[in-house]
Amino acid sequence: MAGDGERPSRTTLGIPVARRNPLRSVRPLNWGRQLVDLLGPTGDATRQSLVALGFNSATSLLAGVFLGAFVTTFEELPGLLVMVPAAIGLRGNVFSAFGNRISTAVHSGTFSPRIRRDSVLGQNVMATMSLTLVMSFALALVAKVVALAFGVENSIGVVDLALISLVGGIMASLIVLGASVLLSVVAVRRDWDLDNLVAPSVSTLGDVITIPCLWLASRLVGGGAWTEWLSWILIVLSIVVLVLSLRSRLDDFRRIVVESLPVLLVALVLSTLAGAAVEKRLVLFAALPALLVLQPAFVSSAGSIGGILSSRISTNLHLGVVEPTLVPGQTVAADAVLVLLLGVPIYAFNALGAQLLAVAFGQASPGLGWMLAASMIAGFVTVLFVVALAYYGTTAAWRVGLDPDSVGIPIVTASVDFVGVICLVAAVSAFGLV
Repeated sequence: MAGDGERPSRTTLGIPVARRNPLRSVRPLNWGRQLVDLLGPTGDATRQSLVALGFNSATSLLAGVFLGAFVTTFEELPGLLVMVPAAIGLRGNVFSAFGNRISTAVHSGTFSPRIRRDSVLGQNVMATMSLTLVMSFALALVAKVVALAFGVENSIGVVDLALISLVGGIMASLIVLGASVLLSVVAVRRDWDLDNLVAPSVSTLGDVITIPCLWLASRLVGGGAWTEWLSWILIVLSIVVLVLSLRSRLDDFRRIVVESLPVLLVALVLSTLAGAAVEKRLVLFAALPALLVLQPAFVSSAGSIGGILSSRISTNLHLGVVEPTLVPGQTVAADAVLVLLLGVPIYAFNALGAQLLAVAFGQASPGLGWMLAASMIAGFVTVLFVVALAYYGTTAAWRVGLDPDSVGIPIVTASVDFVGVICLVAAVSAFGLV
């Protein structure tokens, strides 16, 4: 069988026709067609994907502005920054999956805009809030363990971390959930394609909302006995919710929670490692807050690009166009080249946007030239990693019988959080900017 699932070489009058070089299929004259094929089945879908990528970068840069503005809080509460990337990623993973499930229900004709306990929408809403509570408490535990493992000095206690994670997570999730439900109902009534709207929209909204909510929740730390009681009430509530969710008689609700917990936990651990990497270099980011402005957009863009490639590979596996071989075939190679090319304008835009926002808000920067150099070089290395992970992670899930649609994107985005931060810090350090 051909390495990528394609048919054997055709013959013309008995003379074999040579296979095309995958790099030749991405010649300038073919870029437009190949890009449409990668980003969507139609020109409209491609434009929606490109707009979503641009919107994702813009909103992530805004999230970076909040990070730069709250650097003093991170210095006052050691260990808090460890869980910030994971908190942002948790919102994206939970609500992107929510959007995908609602979209599937719409296409299959099982969706109803009524929020009843036993309806598709009702069970998804309950599952989303259940996962928010349970995983926010798990995040506090993981963040404390990682902070200790990485030697973060004087990190705040797990009860304080749980207070910030749970209160901030609940506030952010209620806002994003309301927007998600509203968008889903409006999209159904106006016959919009939820596949192109809900997941990218709620993910980027979660990026912007989560950081301010965590900062507001951090103001509760040290508030006296009542805040400690609040922490323990929320901790007990999250444990009770977990038990009730696992024992629920609502099949869809229970299934969503059971299937989501392991994937979200792995993603949470990987994203927390990214937070630890930033925390350990807090002196660098405090001296040049423009890098904190760049960081969320940097890793988010890599995750979005990886998500596009992972989804593409997953779809082609289901269609039989791609085989899960050790060496990627022609189809995957052509998509990988396009992903690398797509990263060039995106990472240039991220650097330029971070520089302009840093200047506008009076935050120190190494300068536009260095920002471009760090973003482009670190971005190239990160996207190379994304390409490899998207292919081998998705095909590995396929080989062991898991649905790559449910596993591929969370693992890619969470892994990119850690690897992206490491690449960005390495690039800045190599340039001797600190």
